[in-house]
Amino acid sequence: QVQLVESGGGSVQAGGSLTLNCTASGRTFSNFGMAWFRQPPGNKREFVAAINWSGINTAYADSMKDRFTISRLNAKNTLYLRISALKPADTAVYSCAASGTHWAGTRSNDYVYWGQGTQVTVSS
Repeated sequence: QVQLVESGGGSVQAGGSLTLNCTASGRTFSNFGMAWFRQPPGNKREFVAAINWSGINTAYADSMKDRFTISRLNAKNTLYLRISALKPADTAVYSCAASGTHWAGTRSNDYVYWGQGTQVTVSS
């Protein structure tokens, strides 16, 4: 089992920045590919970014390549998502997910463990 806990969300003004954290416990964090997904109000969950077990390989949703940065620090069992130039459209619950393999990609079905999510609200 892997337990994931997100933090770092909150209410921010448009144009600001946030760094979301996802802290893992349980099985060895460094073995797993990780990802961030988000669910805007009234919409389906969508892929944001993924990172492989070592942190070398990353992937982003096309619309998020410019302002989102995924990273990880295996020594601290922590996954990060930096969001810059926030927009009201970024308002969503952001969740981290862990796969059972070194790399899982963009599909939510390929992730086994999920956190509860952290709310990000961007006001104009």
